[in-house]
Amino acid sequence: MMIEEPACRRNIRRVSVAVLVLVIASPAMTMAEREVHPELWPEVAPVVAFDPAIETRVDVLLQQMTLAEKVGQIIQADIAELTPDDVRQYNLGSILNGGNSGPGGDDFAPPDVWLQWADSFHAASIDTSDGGVGVPVIWGSDAVHGNNNIIGATLFPHNIGLGAANNPELIEKIGEVTAIETRITGQDWTFGPTLAVVRDDRWGRTYESYSEDPELVARYAGRMVTGLQGRLGTEAFLDAYHVLSTPKHFLGDGGTDGGIDQGDNRNSEAELAAIHGAGYPPALQAGAQSVMASFSSWHGDKLHGHFGLLTTILKSRMNFGGFIVGDWDGHGQVDGCSKTNCPQSLHAGLDLYMAPNSWKGLYQTTLAQAQQGALDLGRLDDAVRRVLRVKFGTGLMDAPKPSQRPLSGQWQLLGGKPHRAIARQAVRESLVLLKNSNQLLPLAADSKVLVVGDAADDIARQSGGWTITWQGTGVGNEFFPNATSILAGITHRVQAAGGQVEHSIDGQFATRPDVAIVVFGEKPYAEFQGDVETLDFSPGDEEHLVQMQTLKAEGIPVIAVFLSGRPMWVNPELNAADAFVAAWLPGSEGGGIADILFRDSHGAVRYDFTGRLSFSWPATPDHFANNGQPGERPPLFPLGYGLRLGEKGELPTLDESMGAVARKVERRVYFSDGVFGYGWSLGLHGDGGTVTVSHWPALEAGVRISAYDRDAQEDSLRLQFSDQSTASVGLTSEQAIDLQREVNGQVSLLLAIQVASSGDGPLELIALCGDACQGRVNLDREVVADGAWRELKIPLRCFQESGAAMNTLEGFMLRASGSWDVRLSELKLATGTEDALTCQ
Repeated sequence: MMIEEPACRRNIRRVSVAVLVLVIASPAMTMAEREVHPELWPEVAPVVAFDPAIETRVDVLLQQMTLAEKVGQIIQADIAELTPDDVRQYNLGSILNGGNSGPGGDDFAPPDVWLQWADSFHAASIDTSDGGVGVPVIWGSDAVHGNNNIIGATLFPHNIGLGAANNPELIEKIGEVTAIETRITGQDWTFGPTLAVVRDDRWGRTYESYSEDPELVARYAGRMVTGLQGRLGTEAFLDAYHVLSTPKHFLGDGGTDGGIDQGDNRNSEAELAAIHGAGYPPALQAGAQSVMASFSSWHGDKLHGHFGLLTTILKSRMNFGGFIVGDWDGHGQVDGCSKTNCPQSLHAGLDLYMAPNSWKGLYQTTLAQAQQGALDLGRLDDAVRRVLRVKFGTGLMDAPKPSQRPLSGQWQLLGGKPHRAIARQAVRESLVLLKNSNQLLPLAADSKVLVVGDAADDIARQSGGWTITWQGTGVGNEFFPNATSILAGITHRVQAAGGQVEHSIDGQFATRPDVAIVVFGEKPYAEFQGDVETLDFSPGDEEHLVQMQTLKAEGIPVIAVFLSGRPMWVNPELNAADAFVAAWLPGSEGGGIADILFRDSHGAVRYDFTGRLSFSWPATPDHFANNGQPGERPPLFPLGYGLRLGEKGELPTLDESMGAVARKVERRVYFSDGVFGYGWSLGLHGDGGTVTVSHWPALEAGVRISAYDRDAQEDSLRLQFSDQSTASVGLTSEQAIDLQREVNGQVSLLLAIQVASSGDGPLELIALCGDACQGRVNLDREVVADGAWRELKIPLRCFQESGAAMNTLEGFMLRASGSWDVRLSELKLATGTEDALTCQ
């Protein structure tokens, strides 16, 4: 183990600097860079033989289908954005439930309602009253750590924890359980497993990866596909007790520059094949019939439009005979495309567009292109053939309605004890012991135990993103009827042995404990909402650390249980703890942590720690590069590290300074380019239209704009509105953007504001969405002209409810009447709606 001097200090505030103009440009892509070299890639022999009977049925069906029906088969829509009648009318081939798309807009809909909806969509798809062929719809869902959209389902540790378990047999069992619990509620298809090999842990999807080690990802890939789909070559393969899997995201999503979600992978082709492609051959050899294209780019070329990788490599070199599905409107990011117009993706090899809320416009445009000869009809037929081939191969074409299938409605299996036992085993095997001074662990079960922190009794917190809701936020313990919190697991174990447990949020206690267990960690997030600038765990939020240090100073042994979706720089916490457990995001079975922390009632060891790091642990907050990359520094704990009970568990005192790191001061216009990738211009909105401001100070349309010092020089804006009129200042985008998914995902707008003086009229924040389209939120009732900085958290849905079309957002505007003097430090997106304003 190597110990390096850490290079940041915790008490330095993250600084965000506002500037007037930000333009993001992707590097140009030459034709040479677009070329691929098949000889660099593994050749995969076809393993799912073409069934002549199925191919004949597909041929017959293709001959009977109209162009409109064919186009419908290659489009997938979100259940929040369509009705069964839409499926019937447009002959859509697939539907999905996005991260926040429960039946009827209810993320907390009971399981039986999900099954009822499955019946409704299925019935609509096979309706032939209009003379059509009636192809059954296939329903896809992000069941990424169990059937995680469903209340009461078994939730497994996220993939980063499963990687630490290093148990391929267990992975296959988890796939089997996930398939069963997904079939219970009527869905046919899951968007998993994720086969990303993460190279920069700042990426917000790091926890969806099994490991930074491509060999471990490869070992797991086929086993998870087998668990989900059944074993290839047996009658169980893709039967009614299994679901269609989707290895994703092809290709390179874990290696984007800077760990930016949906960013650009700049690896060589050989590296792309050997590292990021490692999981795909075993997944295909296990019989995967669906692969999801990545949001990301390779040297600036979006994967949704990359013929070389989708067709030449995946379909030809790897002999993939199934279909390639897009990711959420990912085709709209291809050069020259929009969400409703992208023949380029189909021509590149995409077979099924994921067009959650853009489906109707895309359908109409694609049909018109097919009718007018602007679309390659041979490529269209090939895409439809691939979709139909999979539908026949899974038995969907001949299956009864979802509620009449073998597992449907067997509620006793949903979160049942046998499934939870497998999840609990996964929790135990995923825990990694990083420190165990004086052999503190395991504890006597009859101890007096103080459990500290609100995370100890928060099942959503221990489960992470993709838990009931997309971001995993806004979900109380009452929505986990079959789950056990970490606190509940400890309480059950200790009380059964005659011990005592006291839970304290702030670390105070009524009875002096024998030991304190402090549970803390990251709050839930998903996708780009989890992208971070450094791996410093808690800049500016050190309450848990103070609690640990206080307890230790009082002579109370401290055990840290760290919940996170990635390895992070926690040197101060490692120093403050006598024992430190990396628990990752364990899911619904918090009792698995108590299993391993405590001896049994007779004093015997129940389970040893067997988890080993599947990601190296950073030595400094700016230690982003993973295994084997150029310039990689020695980690604090290497890949594969993990203590067993009885091994020497002391650590030297780690350096807590951060002085050697120059924190990046990002000159951004409120929205991080890592989130959107769009350019924004600050403009003034008055009677004469929009005036773009190119310098400070400026005075136009009744408002003066100048730089303002908050925490650093010119890190904020000062807006002085004239008392003579109503004036506005706004951020306008170079192109309309779609925040509908964020609205559905309970995302809020976070505004840091200081009011030095207020005017006589209102102060409003307005979402702009086109001519005569806007949504307003009144701020003057939320601020006081006292010179204090306040953070206002405004749910995006407030703008939608007041009239904004959030799928065509063009910017935001601050509008004031009277002599308001306002300073703005930041305007950005934030996960969740806790502590947010109430929509008026």
